[in-house]
Amino acid sequence: QVQLVESGGGLVQAGGSLRLSCAASERTVSTYSVGWFRQGPGKDREFVAAISWSGSSKFYADSVKGRFTISRDNTKNTVYLEMNRLKPEDTAVYYCAAGTTDGRSDYGMRYWGTGTLVTVSS
Repeated sequence: QVQLVESGGGLVQAGGSLRLSCAASERTVSTYSVGWFRQGPGKDREFVAAISWSGSSKFYADSVKGRFTISRDNTKNTVYLEMNRLKPEDTAVYYCAAGTTDGRSDYGMRYWGTGTLVTVSS
């Protein structure tokens, strides 16, 4: 059973930056795609970014394209989400998930973390 633990969330002013980490308990996560999802107050969970197991393919939601960067270090069983030029509408609980699909939707994402809160003040 792969366990995922997110970290790096916090309070930041608009325009600021944060880097989220998703650490996996097992090396097997290196064979999975990993996606970041978020759920804002009163909103449904939505896709943010995803990366293939090798890191060769990356996908982003239009709302974060050009501001967020996803990367992974399989030697550390960790996936990162670098978030720049943050906006108040980025406020949400951010979750990472691992699975066998490309990570752009909940479907096929087998393992989920418990989330880390990002709050962007205006």
